[in-house]
Amino acid sequence: MLFQKLMQKVVEKGNLRIIDARGRTFDCGDGSGRRCTMRLHKRLLDYKLVLNPPLYLAEAYMEGDITLDEGTLRDFIATMARNYEQLESNKLVSLGFALGRHTRRLKQYNPVGKAQRNVAHHYDLSGELYDLFLDADRQYSCAYFRTGDESLEQAQADKKLHLAAKLYLNRPGLKLLDIGSGWGGLGLYLARAGGCEVTGVTLSTEQHKLSQERAKQAGLDDRVRFHLRDYREDANRYDRIVSVGMFEHVGKKNYREFFRKVSDLLADDGVFVLHSVGRVNDPGPVNPFIRKYIFPGTDVPTLGEVLPVIEDCMLTVTDVEVLRLHYAETLRHWEQRFQANRDKVAELYDERFCRMWEAYLIGCEMGFRHQGLMVFQIQITKNVSAVPQTRDYIYEWEHGHAGDASQAAE
Repeated sequence: MLFQKLMQKVVEKGNLRIIDARGRTFDCGDGSGRRCTMRLHKRLLDYKLVLNPPLYLAEAYMEGDITLDEGTLRDFIATMARNYEQLESNKLVSLGFALGRHTRRLKQYNPVGKAQRNVAHHYDLSGELYDLFLDADRQYSCAYFRTGDESLEQAQADKKLHLAAKLYLNRPGLKLLDIGSGWGGLGLYLARAGGCEVTGVTLSTEQHKLSQERAKQAGLDDRVRFHLRDYREDANRYDRIVSVGMFEHVGKKNYREFFRKVSDLLADDGVFVLHSVGRVNDPGPVNPFIRKYIFPGTDVPTLGEVLPVIEDCMLTVTDVEVLRLHYAETLRHWEQRFQANRDKVAELYDERFCRMWEAYLIGCEMGFRHQGLMVFQIQITKNVSAVPQTRDYIYEWEHGHAGDASQAAE
């Protein structure tokens, strides 16, 4: 009964019912909203779930040791997310969280070999899986929703447009490095829209293979090249550098190494745009379920952790933008597409994999809606004169290239 008592203290808002392995019923919350009924199928869960609820609840759902008699997984995770502050402040649970904070730096040791293994764990899954829930360009990062009513394709096209505008592509032929180039969509767009000579680096063999094929098919392989290597192994100089969705895998203890390397790679009048998931509140460890099963080695920084390191590396921050609910909306689109193709995912993998990814996609969405997650974009230079005095150039680029983004989204 230990877990049930914990939930009765923690869940202040919402309508949660727990049925334990003996058939006993426990009601939690203020009764508001749709009721969610969770059934525990093993007696051991009465005690185990208390030790690390964020990890063991998701793990038990993934293994089928927890099922939902009423409501959906979205209902349950939303209820837990709305009450997460009460969970964090519980004395027993907070001990486990404190231990996670003390050990997180050990988990962030990130030499080249380990970094590649961490990337392969997630990004070298079947390409067919990603086709089932991403947009056609396979943009696997936060989209940019100007109104919230856009399609996923339009929002991802607008994300690329927004990043290009901040890179200040003021002349053709700029040499650009894409750190963590994914399946190549952003690099190919920057080559087309900005006339850049693009070098992309990734640690995923599957992403590298497809991005090379895409460059060749687009007839851009003469000025868009993708390499299977760590960014730390590059020794060239670039006019522009962009990194989207990669910094989360660097680890706090490695921030200085990252920005020093960027400084070495960036031309004196160059521009670097960093796009990363972050936190708006106190630094804390990544959700243990996400770290164990989805993104091993990942880390989520606050701006307060990143900005001082940038300044210490003699780089200048020239623009900062915080995207708040954009990633929540992106994840909502992904999860809807995942559910629409769930049978196909189960054929590729199995039911356990489907439950694991449901917990991942919905859990992350609720993190952005209720638990202080956001995305930040930081524009960085070596020279304060590298970009114009006002932000007008950003809006002018977006206005002038809006048609290209709409065409790309079709």
